[in-house]
Amino acid sequence: MSDEKNLSDDLNEMLGDAKEGAKKAADKAGEFAGEAKEKAKEFANEAKETASEFADSAKETFNSQESKKILAGVLAILLGALGIHKFILGYNKEGIIMLVITLILGVVTCGIAASLMGIVSLIEGIIYLTKSDEEFYNTYQVGKKPWF
Repeated sequence: MSDEKNLSDDLNEMLGDAKEGAKKAADKAGEFAGEAKEKAKEFANEAKETASEFADSAKETFNSQESKKILAGVLAILLGALGIHKFILGYNKEGIIMLVITLILGVVTCGIAASLMGIVSLIEGIIYLTKSDEEFYNTYQVGKKPWF
């Protein structure tokens, strides 16, 4: 009987140790969960801040003179005879002149006038793209130089 009592005491002691260990594990898991929750909040806030900074940077880039320079230069090279690059830079009168010469005089002269406008715009596109951002801004935005 004393063996049974010792075995019972040992089992009770082991059960108590197991309960205590389970309680400690549950407490540790709660601490880890709390820490993980805090880290997740910090990460979410940092992600929001980074996304906001990226959006602001994208807006700045889109509205910058550099993007206008590149857009005007590429359009001058690809669709320049139509004067689209002039409209991008705010030169509406010059854009209309190029468009009329290309469409109306191009038909009358069997495309010669349209070809000349294409050559003019190709040259302008190359000039736009080879100027520095500062030169481009000072020449075409501040100085309002409509041709070449």
